[in-house]
Amino acid sequence: MSVEEDGHSTEAEVERVLADVGRGTGAHVGALYMLDPAEQVLRMAFVTGLSRRVAAPWIQVALASTVPAAEAAREGRMVWVPSHTDMARRFPRTALALPYHVALGVVPVSSGPTRWGALLQLWPGTHAPALSERETRALEGGAERIACLLQRAAEAGRPVRSTELRVMDPPPTRHAEAGADLTERLPEGICALDLEGRITFLNGHAVQLLGGTRDGLLGARPWDALPWLNDPVYENAYLGSLFSRLPTSFSAQRSPGQWLAFHLYPDATGVSVRVTPGEAPGDGGEGDGVQDQVLTPTAVERTRPGALFQLLHLSSVLTDAVGVRDVTDTVTDHIMPVINAQAMALVTADEGRLKVVGCRGFRRDIAEVFDGLAMSAETPVVRAIQDGTPLFSTDGDELRRTSPSVQLSPDKASFAYLPLFASGRTIGCCVLGYNRPHLFPPDERTALISLAGVIAQALERARLYDSKNQVALGLQAALLPHDLPRIPGLQVAARYLPATRGLDIGGDFYDLIRLDDTSAAAVIGDVQGHNVNAAALMGQVRTAVHTHASAGAPPDEVLARTNRLLIDLRSTLFTSCLYAHLDLRHHRARLATAGHPPPILRRPDGGTEILDVPTGILLGIEPEAEYRTVDVPLPPGAVLALYTDGLVEVPGTSLDTSIAEFAARLGNADPRSLDALSETLVRRAGRTRHSFRGSDDIALLLIKPDARDGP
Repeated sequence: MSVEEDGHSTEAEVERVLADVGRGTGAHVGALYMLDPAEQVLRMAFVTGLSRRVAAPWIQVALASTVPAAEAAREGRMVWVPSHTDMARRFPRTALALPYHVALGVVPVSSGPTRWGALLQLWPGTHAPALSERETRALEGGAERIACLLQRAAEAGRPVRSTELRVMDPPPTRHAEAGADLTERLPEGICALDLEGRITFLNGHAVQLLGGTRDGLLGARPWDALPWLNDPVYENAYLGSLFSRLPTSFSAQRSPGQWLAFHLYPDATGVSVRVTPGEAPGDGGEGDGVQDQVLTPTAVERTRPGALFQLLHLSSVLTDAVGVRDVTDTVTDHIMPVINAQAMALVTADEGRLKVVGCRGFRRDIAEVFDGLAMSAETPVVRAIQDGTPLFSTDGDELRRTSPSVQLSPDKASFAYLPLFASGRTIGCCVLGYNRPHLFPPDERTALISLAGVIAQALERARLYDSKNQVALGLQAALLPHDLPRIPGLQVAARYLPATRGLDIGGDFYDLIRLDDTSAAAVIGDVQGHNVNAAALMGQVRTAVHTHASAGAPPDEVLARTNRLLIDLRSTLFTSCLYAHLDLRHHRARLATAGHPPPILRRPDGGTEILDVPTGILLGIEPEAEYRTVDVPLPPGAVLALYTDGLVEVPGTSLDTSIAEFAARLGNADPRSLDALSETLVRRAGRTRHSFRGSDDIALLLIKPDARDGP
């Protein structure tokens, strides 16, 4: 708690400013996000108009994420989103997480170069398309006042922390016995829900209509206490009313033939609810000007209960998809069941033609018709791509009548054509097919449009990844040796495992060089970085080592000459390297290192030794660097292991300990097959590093002289 000289806490002052901002803007929800510079995340530190439970899903966002609060804090400008439709286009993930009829404004909170966070306000979606001057002044002025408070507290050594969310209390409510008596005389059920969704009051008619007992209902949430309301879709109606501050209504079936109508009226303290006997959807009923929703089973197929809530989680799944195949598999395996579509196709537009990149549920011949179809064809897919407007066909027969040339699956009754919009253009179309008539209510249409935006962004990233991956794989294959030379009297095995699935190009390298009939050279190294520059330098280092070794230079001179080359190239990347001259006649190895992890020798009896090689400075740092050599025995049957640090590094464990553990594994392993041994060692290291983020490439070179006297 930060306490000012006058006895007031900074937190209390910030709460007062938030309340002032709310009165000045007329917004019904306000929140202050504070930036954690170390973790690069924004955490909700203060909120008004919502309970802690309701605000929980939005309590933390990454600064780099594409959400309004992060964009305002990151770019230092106001972000104004006047409607949920605009939200769905600009911030599809936020639209999935906040599927309500609201307007949203966020301004950065900063003082000079210091970024403190962002101030957010929510209005009903009926707000004017732009903020008024008064609202803008209140919002920006509040952000300035909060920044001054945070700056003053930090300078006083009492900074405000965002470790726990502070929820500002709603205005006090007045409870009068006369009012309670009045509700008992009304011919309808009356109940009240607080900001947590709990029932705080209900009259006798509400108890009778809802069922249960007064004691059992008071303090409970309707969707928890009443089995027939135990569906996320009903809670969503409450949340929609709470967030939008707009009246809404829906019907629910308590038992066969018994329908109830719920009318919700929100304010700053919660939601008042009228409950009346209702009629089955489509049979008419009273209308009181509120926004009607039918959240019940109907004659046509509806969205599976709770499906819209799961779309947010599906968008998170898509962020983990890497290549185009991953995206299409994720869409068809995880998204189709949730939105209850029986068929789905992802179609892209490339060079004037359609390309079906993923398809499930549609007949193969229908997919083949669209694959390669010209963009001049008259089809809903082409129309959606060209116009950038989603198309919903609740009646497949109607679509066939209006567009007789359109190829449709004869077994599908309804269709949705969702443009895939990314990077400022429409890159394709997501086609959904339903076996039975599907109405596509407004909330579902908005959710599907948002989902299409997330799919489009994932697909665009995946296409870029696949393109770069092909380049990376080709470059990696060209720089590393295709095959190691066969040298009589010597067994070798090499393994390389990149840190990523191929998008980043590693700088690890290895090589085996035949020098003459009785000697060879082995080299392993690691160029700093994971990019094209690192790979290019790796190729130059490998070539330089190969050239100097073939010229007969001793190990120390090979490293010294390669170091001077890197200095001449003026590279900003440094390289570690270990060079071994192998004397196969006398069974010895002469080693020199430039800052590389020490080699490990497994003796024929199974004992292991971490070889003490005089450490030289990394290549590319000191022009006049000198390197020393050491001679070690390399008897027949022994195994010399050269490796990069990615094979042994484990976060939280010292490098010396990790190397010792690797030496023990090498000593306990079966050395008869170097290929099997190398595979075992690399596989185990790969499993270990998958538990951690930021892992490095792995390279391993095993050398084993034959058990005979020379070549």
